[in-house]
Order: sequence, then structure tokens, then C-alpha cells
Amino acid sequence: MIARIFKWFLKGVLWFSILTVLWVLVYRFVPIPYTSLMAIRSLEDKNLTIKHQWVPLESISPHLQLAVIAAEDQNFLNHNGFDKEAIKKAIEHNKSGKTLRGASTISQQTAKNVFLWPQRSWIRKGLEVYFTFLIENLWSKERILEVYLNSIEMGNGIFGAQAASEYWFNKSAAKLSKQNAAAIAAILPNPRNYKAHPPSSYISRRINWIQRQMNNLETLNFD
Repeated sequence: MIARIFKWFLKGVLWFSILTVLWVLVYRFVPIPYTSLMAIRSLEDKNLTIKHQWVPLESISPHLQLAVIAAEDQNFLNHNGFDKEAIKKAIEHNKSGKTLRGASTISQQTAKNVFLWPQRSWIRKGLEVYFTFLIENLWSKERILEVYLNSIEMGNGIFGAQAASEYWFNKSAAKLSKQNAAAIAAILPNPRNYKAHPPSSYISRRINWIQRQMNNLETLNFD
């Protein structure tokens, strides 16, 4: 009996690995029309209209590409999916008993938003590590950023750079100014409650901080 259970377990692990690798490989090349997070938001609110339009990375303003990295993951181009220094700082900060600080990279957020679900649990965190490892090894950094910018929540029912640009600023993602881009990046920690336009005093302070960080990073170099 134990041998049979172990055999079925190994088969399950093998099929899970094969199917998930194929899933990630397909998403390396094709636009992602719908994500698990979009499905969850639709189930949470039957009246919610999901706004999402896939656009290639070259059709997204370089300002927004830089802004999200400045705001969310400044070591994005240098780490392998996990920012060890950010994790250490988050652990030290959280020991103080103050508000919890996360250390998720853009790669981790992409894995979570596209393949998993938002609620925290050890199972989801383990799967997040697994999918992050896969996309870091099967996708390029440009592809990770492209999927991230097309899949993350940027407002209530607003997903991706194109939908967010049209919703907040009535323009295409390609035409976002530096200020516009920083405003969208500023709301990412809580996009369903924060507004990119008009910004609150708190979001205005975040916009100014993000723009300073963008000045320090200057440009992206994927080579």
C-alpha cells in the first residue's frame, strides 16, 4: 500500500512538473489574455468589469518600465528572482512589530499574479518560489517585465499598462510622461484603494520619491 501511494505521488509530481513547465514555456511566447488574479477579482465582484489589453513591451513607455522598477524592485536586472538583501531588511523591519514589509521582487509578483492567487499561505508561497524559479530560467528579463506590466492590477478592475494609461490619463501606454508613470507606479502597493489621478497627498509624496529614484537609475540595460 505504501509503495503504491509513493508511486502515485511520484507520478503526480512528474505530471505537475511537466504541465507547469509547458505552461510557463507557452507564456514565454504568447500574449497572456487572462490571469488567475483577474478571475479571482471577477468572482469576488460579479458586477466588476475587467479592463485589460495586452501590448508589447516596446509599446509601453520607458518611463513606466523604469518607474515600476524604481518603486518595486530596484535590483530587478541583477537578481535571480529573489532579492536577498531586501528579504533581510524586511525580516529585520518586521521583527520590530511595526507594519509588515514585504520583499517580493517583480519576478515573484509576476509568478503570483499570473499563475497563483493573492491570499497568503505556505502552500502559495512555496508555489510562488517554484514559478519564480521557472520564469527566471525560461524567460528573459524583458519578458518578465513585459508580462508584469501587462498583468498587474493598476486600479479596481484595471489590469496592465494600456488599460491603466487609458483609465487614469486618457492616453496610450506608449505616451505616458515621467509624472504619469510615477503616479501609476505609486499606487501599486494598493491599487484598488489608491488613485493615480488625482493623487492624494500620500500618493503625491510617493510620486516625488519614485521620480527621484528614477533619476538615480536613469535607464534600463537588459544586456
